[in-house]
Amino acid sequence: MPTVAVFTDTYLPTVNGVTYTVKTWRGRWEDRGGSMPVVYPGADDYDPAPNEFPVRSVSFPFYDGYHAALPSIPEEINGADPDLVHTHTPFVMGLAGLHYARTHNVPLVASYHTPTAEYADYIAEGWLRPPVEKAAKAYERWYMNRAEMVVVPSEPARHHLREMGVRTPIEVVPNGVDTDTFAPVDTEQFRRENDLNTGKPLVGYTGRHGYEKQLDLIVEATDGMDVTVVFGGDGPARDHLEELAADSDADVRFLGFLDREDMPAFYSSLDAFAFPSPVETQGLVALEANACGTPIAAVDAGALSDTVDTGVTGYRAPPGDADAFADVIERTIAERETLRENCLDRREQISVEHAVDVLDDVYDMLL
Repeated sequence: MPTVAVFTDTYLPTVNGVTYTVKTWRGRWEDRGGSMPVVYPGADDYDPAPNEFPVRSVSFPFYDGYHAALPSIPEEINGADPDLVHTHTPFVMGLAGLHYARTHNVPLVASYHTPTAEYADYIAEGWLRPPVEKAAKAYERWYMNRAEMVVVPSEPARHHLREMGVRTPIEVVPNGVDTDTFAPVDTEQFRRENDLNTGKPLVGYTGRHGYEKQLDLIVEATDGMDVTVVFGGDGPARDHLEELAADSDADVRFLGFLDREDMPAFYSSLDAFAFPSPVETQGLVALEANACGTPIAAVDAGALSDTVDTGVTGYRAPPGDADAFADVIERTIAERETLRENCLDRREQISVEHAVDVLDDVYDMLL
C-alpha cells in the first residue's frame, strides 16, 4: 500500500464534512496497511496524534471556528517518504502540497469539496461579490489543472468542474459513510434528554449553519406545519435562524453542537432530514441520515440532485421555493416507512469501505 501525504486547510478540532472525510479515509487506509500522514493548520485545543503534522496558523477572520495555515511544510513529512500527495484544498495547504509534489516528483491528487465562489458572501458584499466569485472560479480552475488527477464526490461536481474549464482527469470518489457508526439505534434516551417527545413528526437538520446553505427555508417551509423542527450544529447563520424561528408559527428547537456519538440517535429520531442547501458537492449528512434509515427532503440542486433518489431515499423541490419545499417535507413524512426501508437497503453502496476501494483504484492509476 502506498504512502499518501494529505494536505488540508480543515482538520481537527474543526468538525465538518472535509475533516470527517480526511479522518475516515485515513483510518481505513491505515487499516489496510497503508500510511496517510496529514499536514494541517495547528490549533491550541488539539494535540496531534502520530503521523499528524500541524503547521502554524491564525484564526480565520471571516469564518468563525476555522484556522488559516501560514505557508510552510513541516520537515517531518520528508521522513514519511510519500508516494503521492493528496490535497483537500486549493488554498494555503493545497499550494504547499502542490509545491511538495513538484519538488519531490510525485503525483498530485486534488479533492474538490466545496465550490469556493458560493462563499463569497463571507468576504464580499454588493458590487464586490461578482468579481470575487469570478476570481475564485479562475483560481480553482488554475489549481485543479495542475493536478494529475481531481477527485470529486459526485457526478454533478464533475460536471461543474468541466463547465469551469478544468481539463485534468476527474474521478468520482464518494466520501462514504461509516456504516458501523451510522445505523438505526434506539432513540428514547436521546429524545427524552432533548425534550423531543412532542407527539409530532420530527424534521431536522445538522451541520454547519452557513448562510450559503439557505437553512431559513426550513423555518419558512414548516411555518404553521404540525411538526417539531430541530437544528443540530452551529455557525454564523444561527442567530438569524433563531430570529426567524421566534417570529414564525413553528415549533423549532436548537440543540447546538452534538457529540459524535449522539449523531446516530439524532438521525434515527427524525421522520425527515431537511436539506435545502444548493451548494453541496455531495451532502455527507444526507448519506449519514440515510444510513440511519432517515429519508431526505432536499432541493434539486448541486449534488443533492444525485445524492437524493426521488421516491426512493427522499424527495426534492426546486431550490429557494418554500411552498414546494413544504410539500416535499410533508410527502417525505407521509412515506417515511417505505423510504426508510429503501435507505437501509443502500447502506453498503454508501459505505466508506466502498469509497476507499474506489480511492485505491484512483491511486493505482497514478502509480
